[in-house]
Parts: sequence; C-alpha cells; structure tokens
Amino acid sequence: MIQHSVVLKLKYPKGSPEEKEFLSAAAKLALIPGVHNFQSLRQIGKKNDFDYGLSMEFDNIADYEAYNSHPDHTKFVSTYWAKYVEKFLELDYEKI
Repeated sequence: MIQHSVVLKLKYPKGSPEEKEFLSAAAKLALIPGVHNFQSLRQIGKKNDFDYGLSMEFDNIADYEAYNSHPDHTKFVSTYWAKYVEKFLELDYEKI
C-alpha cells in the first residue's frame, strides 16, 4: 500500500472563489482509477504555515505511477496546481 499525501498553501485567501475552485478540482482526483480513501483536509494546527492537505492511498507502486501519469492528474497539475499553489510538501509512504 502506498500512502500519498501533500500539504500545501494556496496563493489565494481562505474562503475565496479560487480556493473553492481549487478544492473542487482536487476532489475530482478521487475518480482516477486506483485512488482509494481520498481526503481533502484543512489544516487546523499552528505548527506550520500550510493550509490544506490532500491524502490518498494506492494498492501498489504501479497504481501510484499510473495515477501520476493519468491525463486527469496531469491536467489538474498544469491547470490548477501551477496556478494556485504557493508552496507544498509531498510525502509518499509505504508500509514497513
């Protein structure tokens, strides 16, 4: 099992139309084959300056790699990620 998580800060303020548009587009990533347990998350802690998280699981590395190259994912990255995200940290784990 692969756990894929990313924490991010948007260029736009919380509650803005851009925030809503980005989060709506991100939620559609859950429809890509191989994605399980997709979650959009809002940061509530004060220990960092990230505002949101996206988390999902894949059964194996092949499914994760297929997701990364899937046309819906690459379109999301070029259309939304590059335009809306100020900074991010990506974390990919597998069970030990």
